[in-house]
Amino acid sequence: MADVLSQSQIDELLKSMAGAAPEEKSAPEEAKPAEKKEELNKYDFYSPRKFTKEKIKLLRSIFENYARILTSQVNGLFRVMTDITVIELRETRYYEYVNSFHENDCMTIVDTYVPEMGKNNIPMMFYITPGLIIILINHMLGGGDQIIQVDDDYRYTDVEMALYKRALEYIIHAMNDGFSNYINVDFRMQRVEENPSMQQEVGLDETVVMIVLNVDVSGLAAEKIRICIPGTLLEHIFRVIDNRKHLARGFAYENNTDTIMEHLKGSTFPMTAQLGVVKLDISDLYHLQVGDVIDMNKPKDSTVRLFVGRQPWFHGTMGVYKKNISVSITDLITDQKLDDEETEEEEGTIAEVIKAVEESPEIAESTADTEG
Repeated sequence: MADVLSQSQIDELLKSMAGAAPEEKSAPEEAKPAEKKEELNKYDFYSPRKFTKEKIKLLRSIFENYARILTSQVNGLFRVMTDITVIELRETRYYEYVNSFHENDCMTIVDTYVPEMGKNNIPMMFYITPGLIIILINHMLGGGDQIIQVDDDYRYTDVEMALYKRALEYIIHAMNDGFSNYINVDFRMQRVEENPSMQQEVGLDETVVMIVLNVDVSGLAAEKIRICIPGTLLEHIFRVIDNRKHLARGFAYENNTDTIMEHLKGSTFPMTAQLGVVKLDISDLYHLQVGDVIDMNKPKDSTVRLFVGRQPWFHGTMGVYKKNISVSITDLITDQKLDDEETEEEEGTIAEVIKAVEESPEIAESTADTEG
């Protein structure tokens, strides 16, 4: 017989069994997607933005157009496959643009000419990474499609510098076509600055817009073109674009009828009085002499037409005014009257032809022979 458990032992055993019971598994909670934190740029109230979002959007569309044009021109001229896109366009300070240069970098100074306002005194700046320039020079000299890797602080030789300027002329000239849909502007290379930190034509704290173009060369190399446009130059360009928009809206919606009529009132038009129209044979015209009389087939008191330019406008009667031949206007020629007169003239011409045929001796003799 097994030992009999006491009541206290039974209670302890029940408690231990109750404590060892498996806990109910809580239902797994669904994983919540991580909330995306919006990246916010701190706004500097000490140097507020100079250009609105609409202006920046307009500038981006201009340079996207320029990137497409430049892609096709570089691919055709230098026989290299590239894909050029705009990856950054933002308003910043000039010192941020200058601080990104290395010691041996070359910055190109570009003058801007607007036909309506002439040359702007503030130039724009161009920078192209040395890797892209060396690739273009390699193709200019007949090289292959190999990618040449160079350091960022690469220093150009004299020959490379001459070819560098030649390549920059093509790249800068393409910008004229990029702006052509918005404004007629001419960009010309002024000089190449081999020490960008010494460039003093733009103040370090001046507001500029920096545009960064990514140049993908055959999918093997990614080079950059950095363009800096000073704020004063952009204001100059936007002012011309806005003026053209206002002029276009004015001509589109303004009623200029009165203005046009005022200008037309001072114009001169020839006015001709037509006595009549008669058709002559070439033989009759050939034998015309001084003193011959031409029958106009119209009564002497019939009306005449007054032509303004080549268009008949009035009917009138001939007369004399202050010992000069004159015409008194009787009525206005409408389209219906003009059609009726043309019909009468055609009928009269047909009648004259029939009469001439009947009076012709040759026709009369042939008719008599037929009857005989």
